[in-house]
Amino acid sequence: MTPLRISNRTARWLWLDVQGLSPAPLGAPPLQETVSKLGYVQLDSICNLSRAHHHILWSRDQSYREADLHAYAYRDRGAFEHFSHDACLLPMSTYPMWARRFAQFRAKLDRSSWYATLPDANEPRNIRDRIGREGPLCSADFDHGQSPRPKAMWARPPIKLALDYMWYCGELSTAYRKGFQKYYDLTEHVIPETVRHTAVPDADQIDWLCHAAIDRLGYATPGDLKRFWEAVSTAEVRDWIARVTDDLVPVQVEGADGSWRHAFASASIEDRIALLTQPTSRLRVLNPFDPAIRDRKRLRFLFGFDYVNEIFVPKAKRRWGYYVYPVLEGDRMIARVDLSGGPKTGVRPIVQQWIEPGVRWSDRRQQRLEAEVARLSRLQD
Repeated sequence: MTPLRISNRTARWLWLDVQGLSPAPLGAPPLQETVSKLGYVQLDSICNLSRAHHHILWSRDQSYREADLHAYAYRDRGAFEHFSHDACLLPMSTYPMWARRFAQFRAKLDRSSWYATLPDANEPRNIRDRIGREGPLCSADFDHGQSPRPKAMWARPPIKLALDYMWYCGELSTAYRKGFQKYYDLTEHVIPETVRHTAVPDADQIDWLCHAAIDRLGYATPGDLKRFWEAVSTAEVRDWIARVTDDLVPVQVEGADGSWRHAFASASIEDRIALLTQPTSRLRVLNPFDPAIRDRKRLRFLFGFDYVNEIFVPKAKRRWGYYVYPVLEGDRMIARVDLSGGPKTGVRPIVQQWIEPGVRWSDRRQQRLEAEVARLSRLQD
C-alpha cells in the first residue's frame, strides 16, 4: 500500500486535536471525557503555579478548578492512580487492561536490589490487616522503625517500600490524597467490583493498549506505541502491527524541517483528517508535563521546538530555568516563559521570557501572554 502523506501543518493540527488543544479552552466536555481522550494525566508533586495534573486539565478547560479532580477521581471513582510512563491518573475503565502492568511490576520489583530491604513476609499481611481495620492510611501513619538507607537517593524506609510494593502490584490502591500525600487503601475498597473482576486475556489487553495508543497519538511508530503506556514491549508492538494490518494504514509524516517519517495510523485516518479544523488562535501556557509535549522528539519533529525540562539540571548548567513553560499559539510554539518568581498567591510575574526564532513579537502578543498568565495564576482560587 502506498503510504498516505501527511503534511506538517496537517500533522500538527491532528496532534493538537487528539490532545484536546485544538478548540478554545472554554465549554469543554466533562472531566471524565477529557481524561479518557488523553488516556492518562501525569501526576507530579512539584507545585509552581499549580501541580502538573491540575494545570494539564485547566489548559483544556479553564473553568476547571483543583477541587474538581478530587470529586471525579476519588469521590466518584472515575479514575485510578498507577504507573504508566510515570505516576498517572487513568480512567477507571482502563483498569481491566492494567492486569499485565501489575504483573510486570511484581516481576520487576522481585528482581530489584532496591526492594531487598523489604520487611519480612508478615509485613504485607500486617499492613492489610491494619488498613482493613482503620481505613485509608498514609505512610506517616505507620511506625517506620528504621531510618532510610544512608547515602541513597530517593531513600525509603522499609515500611514505605512495602506500601509502594503493594501499590505497584495492585494489592493497595490510592484512596485519595491530601495535598499530595497519598492515602492507601485495600484495592477491593477503592476499585469498583465491575471493573476489578473483569478478566481480560493477555492478548486482548495488548490489542486494546495498542489500539488505544494509536487513537490518542494520531500516527505512531512502533516506538511511539511502546512508550505511550509503557505496558507493552517493542516485540509485542511489532507482533500486533503484523496481526492487525487491516486496522492500520502506512503513513509518511512531514516534520517541521521538511523531513519525512514513516509511521502507522488507524484505518480511519483520512476521515479524521477531513474533519480537522484550524486550531484556536488562543494563546496557551503549557505545563512541562503536559502530554502534548511529553515526547520531546515528537515535539521537535512536529513543531521544531527544542524543549528541555530543567528541573533536574544543575542550576549552573541550565539554559532556561528551573520551571519554564512552553507557550502555544494556534499550531505554533512561539515562546517559553519562567514564572518561578514572585508571590505564591495572586498574579505571578513573568520572570523572563524567550521568543522562538522567526516569531514577530508585538505589544498585542505580550498583552495576550500576560492575560493568560493572570488566568493561570487564578487556578488555585
